[in-house]
Amino acid sequence: MKPAPFIYHDPRTLTEVTGMLASLGNARVLAGGQSLMPMMNFRYVMPDHLIDLNKVGELAYLRFEGAALHVGAMTRQRDLEFSAEVGRHCPILHEALTHVGHRQTRNRGTIGGSLCHLDPSAELVNVTALLGGTLHAASQRGTRDIPFAEFAAAYMTTSLEADELLAGITLPLPDRRHGYAFVEFARRHGDFAIVACSALLGLDRNGDITQAALALSGLGPVPVRPVLIERALIGQKPAGAAFKAAAAEAAKLEATADAYVTAAYRQHLARVLTFRALEQAARRAMEKADG
Repeated sequence: MKPAPFIYHDPRTLTEVTGMLASLGNARVLAGGQSLMPMMNFRYVMPDHLIDLNKVGELAYLRFEGAALHVGAMTRQRDLEFSAEVGRHCPILHEALTHVGHRQTRNRGTIGGSLCHLDPSAELVNVTALLGGTLHAASQRGTRDIPFAEFAAAYMTTSLEADELLAGITLPLPDRRHGYAFVEFARRHGDFAIVACSALLGLDRNGDITQAALALSGLGPVPVRPVLIERALIGQKPAGAAFKAAAAEAAKLEATADAYVTAAYRQHLARVLTFRALEQAARRAMEKADG
């Protein structure tokens, strides 16, 4: 199929974009196009106006300030993947990107496009939830900061207003001596995961867990941060008993079924992947402590 008729707009500045969003009805913004264009071809999405962001240079940036990574919404996934600074300061993001589609899609795909598409199993959505990212919306009315926990309104639907666009993302950086892991199960490499789990662990001088973060995606419309499981890990030794208990609790999280996978199977994957992610994160944390 081909997309329904639309009017194409090619702005150069963020001011132009916000003006168009304020004045045009039924408008959509085009970032990398890896998700939007197929949806338009299937007429799942039928905008009257398509606003291309690819020449708005101020939306593409990557910088570290203090203990945070600031990323423009139009920053390509490949730029994040090949950034040595990202690899040093936020290795969990590097690891997750290796599971995102294929090289060709990462060349065009953007971090903002992935977050706004909000696929329940998208890797960048998972990591943003894990790190507790803040999303920055822009409109003619000004800017608005949205904690990731408030970004999703429904299945593949964000809380952005019709006249807003995602301009950038701020990701808090974990302590440099933390351990991390991103694991997922997909039918084929490059597919969206059926279930994915990311983990961060921090250890004290005695080897006890002082910081723990988990994010599971694929179970429902948005990634789950199981706060009770995270809290139960604090003070524990990073060993099998604590991780088995955490995995058993992850298997109790609510999950949805579809035409291909049952809820029980997703819960089984949640248990297995939580254990694997915690083991790998703990191993890396202990290696840094010994180094």
